[in-house]
Amino acid sequence: MALLEMIVNGRTHEIDADPERELLYVLRDAIGLTGSKYGCGEGQCGACSVLVDGKHRFSCVTPVGEVAGKEVTTVEGLEQNGRLHPLQQAFLEEDAFQCGYCTPGMLMSALALLRTNANPSTDEIVSSMENNICRCGTYPRIVAAIQRAARTQAEG
Repeated sequence: MALLEMIVNGRTHEIDADPERELLYVLRDAIGLTGSKYGCGEGQCGACSVLVDGKHRFSCVTPVGEVAGKEVTTVEGLEQNGRLHPLQQAFLEEDAFQCGYCTPGMLMSALALLRTNANPSTDEIVSSMENNICRCGTYPRIVAAIQRAARTQAEG
């Protein structure tokens, strides 16, 4: 065990954890942020997606020791001052989820995309999101939501 400092959604946390412990479990169990989901445990489904220093990471295969001192953003960190992030709003407006299990990971992966490409094409969205699995099959609505969020951010 080691005392690790990490910044999650703008708040500093000191965590006593094995540095090899998966970030997903530290977020869920030690910090109480349950938005990131366990899906496959192998970094293949995207349900656990977070951003680390603004870059997409699968938290189920990322040792917490690798993120010590870095900024971690989870789905809980998207809403600001009671206002949904444009991606969250777009997912609502496009009905881009059914069961919602994959949605936090989809949002985080889409955010990583939009931070590097503010106006992605449909093909770029599909390619960027291919490591996120939606068992309900709402892929067309997810693409539409990301396109809507891109337009909203360009207008604002």
